[in-house]
Amino acid sequence: MHKLVITGGARLKGEIPVSGAKNAALPILCASLLSAEPLVLENVPALEDVATTLKLLRQMGVAVERDGSTVRLDASRLDNPVAPYDLVKTMRASILVLCPLVARTGRARVSLPGGCAIGARPVDQHIKGLELMGAKVRIEHGDIVAEAGGPEGKLRGARIVTDLVTVTGTENLMMAAVLADGDTVIENAAREPEVVDLAECLIAMGARISGAGTDRLLISGVPTLKGATHRVMPDRIETGTYLTAVAAAGGDVTLTGVRSDTLDAVLQKLGETGAWIEIGADRATIRIVADRRPHAVNIRTAPYPAFPTDMQAQIMALNCIAEGTGVVTETIFENRFMHAQELLRMGASIDIEGNTAVVTGVARLAGAHVMATDLRASASLVIAGLVAEGETVIDRIYHLDRGYDGLEQKLAAVGAQVMRRR
Repeated sequence: MHKLVITGGARLKGEIPVSGAKNAALPILCASLLSAEPLVLENVPALEDVATTLKLLRQMGVAVERDGSTVRLDASRLDNPVAPYDLVKTMRASILVLCPLVARTGRARVSLPGGCAIGARPVDQHIKGLELMGAKVRIEHGDIVAEAGGPEGKLRGARIVTDLVTVTGTENLMMAAVLADGDTVIENAAREPEVVDLAECLIAMGARISGAGTDRLLISGVPTLKGATHRVMPDRIETGTYLTAVAAAGGDVTLTGVRSDTLDAVLQKLGETGAWIEIGADRATIRIVADRRPHAVNIRTAPYPAFPTDMQAQIMALNCIAEGTGVVTETIFENRFMHAQELLRMGASIDIEGNTAVVTGVARLAGAHVMATDLRASASLVIAGLVAEGETVIDRIYHLDRGYDGLEQKLAAVGAQVMRRR
């Protein structure tokens, strides 16, 4: 099993290109199931979760061709609307094939998904929405089995009010609605940029969607969708991770191929650390300069446009070596402080009570052997390793490979002493 070895203390200087967004690419890949015509996607990141999704689509009958960051998907011969456990168990986003399959074929069998161990992430809102659209849904031997109602096996439009803001729930139900009979309204919809990116892809395929980026979506169903070409948006969490790494370790780095307009909450907090941030005129570059020890910041995670839960662990790592005390409050997932135990092994001062962590900065961390527990926890340990004295060895970095495209190469290119080894 691979490990990441980091020798801390290097300032970072240079340029980092940002890859396509994992959290946009996965639902958009699943959207290929909705059409019998080819969907061509550009700027698709090279990630384990993407590879798993492509394997899942292939076993359903989708023809997949990949050339670098461009993927061509042809679901004209979709013949196996089943997502088996062996492919689903490592990736919660696999639930995103459920609604496209039911919308296009009238039926689906999808194993209940797995993924990172960061707390309960139920799929009840997905099922509730499908049922409101006339589907019959049951849980059978660990699988979700769904069938569209009516004599023609089609979903029908409905008004859906989700009990909580759910990104994958919004994406799944939006994909169900685009081929349903009549109009669908989704209230309390997620507003994340990745939801908007999916909507823009579906619109390019012929869907009729309005309200993307707001908490109320209106979708008018159409009989079929066509093929299209779509470019996946840049990864705002990857961008935020590298910005935080520079703010913690110090240096002068420019990130290219970004979407700065999706990062307001993160950029505001990084500005509070004392880093100097310059956004390019085209919003596709961000330069960050950090030449002193950062100031601690308080964050509270919440749905977009507030501070993202996927950046919580990285900011905690920065707070560990900052001047002062930062309070980190996690409101999205109840088990997302597992990285704190590993940071304590490196000399951090963290007190946790419930969903709040109080982090008192120390002058320096010490390199140690630590273990990644989930995707973003892995990133926090990388940041801690960059600023620690001596060598840090991070085990179980397969989590990193799920969500960061070429992380060690990108960091090494700006001066970090980082390498992968068995």
